[in-house]
Amino acid sequence: MRGGIMSKIRAIQIAKPGAAFELVEREQPRAGRGEVVVIVEACGICHSDSIAKDGLLPGIPYPIVPGHEVAGVIDEVGEGVVGWQSGTRVGVGWFGGNCEPCRRGDLISCQNLRIPGVNMDGGYAEAMVAPVSGLVRIPDDLAAADAAPLLCAGVTTYNALRHRGAQPGDMVAVFGIGGLGHLGVQFASKMGFRKVAIARGAEKAALAKELGAHHYINTEADDLTKELTALGGARAILSTAPDSKLTGALVAGLSVRGASIIIGLGSEPIHLSALDLVVGSRTVKGHASGASIDSEDTLNFSVLSGVRAKIEKMPLERVAEAYERMMKAEARFRMVLTMNPAKP
Repeated sequence: MRGGIMSKIRAIQIAKPGAAFELVEREQPRAGRGEVVVIVEACGICHSDSIAKDGLLPGIPYPIVPGHEVAGVIDEVGEGVVGWQSGTRVGVGWFGGNCEPCRRGDLISCQNLRIPGVNMDGGYAEAMVAPVSGLVRIPDDLAAADAAPLLCAGVTTYNALRHRGAQPGDMVAVFGIGGLGHLGVQFASKMGFRKVAIARGAEKAALAKELGAHHYINTEADDLTKELTALGGARAILSTAPDSKLTGALVAGLSVRGASIIIGLGSEPIHLSALDLVVGSRTVKGHASGASIDSEDTLNFSVLSGVRAKIEKMPLERVAEAYERMMKAEARFRMVLTMNPAKP
């Protein structure tokens, strides 16, 4: 089935590693077997988009269209697709194929990941092709621009918190109040945890409380371990800030058998004290985002609980400005490209 909304589309492409964003016109893509064409309404800008922008992984098929926080509507349904129809509101995130981890149900660890904006064209465009394995149903109560950031930043923080053994009433700390952390504090609040926000500067204390934090620790003025220990130690620390030094130091502030969950990627190695790990049987874990069904869970929970990303919207043609604001940490807190000014 083909909706026929447009025959030409605008897209933002990167011609080679380090190249500037280019606004180009392309033929609207067609769906192959097991695929759909999505008319993109909004696409979040994520720090991981630098993988394509700067050529940080081998095998990127340039020219490439970035973008993996995609919200839109199905236009065309390819052969063999069951359960999805033209006109259905959908999101698209990272997805995979049929390798051993997939067959064991660990979809996010797929060895053949098809990643929008990394090894296939993504959502910095008016339309894109997506395999049905990566589709997420968007609830009617969630606007496209609000849904887009939840398909990466949202699912990453939500999934990390719900699968790490903390119970309602346990103390959970969120390190960093940026694109990931401001969602992490909100999710922790709605899950019933006792929340500690950790960030740089006294000026962020008010925002932390607004997001739902019970306590705020300023990394510039406070002794992190002393403060966390005085509060009883954190059952879990969600580390969203790309500060490798402080990420390692925070381990000493965990409670007995507490876990530090790393989702923010710093450029330097994390140094850990064996003593901090062994005394208290603490652990440090990395966490990937989640499969498409996890993203769908995230959207549904966000509607139910009222969690929303704080976003700044920009039209597609201002992508360079939006990307620069994100990379300089000037966005408050997620930049979202909108393809049609009339759409939410």
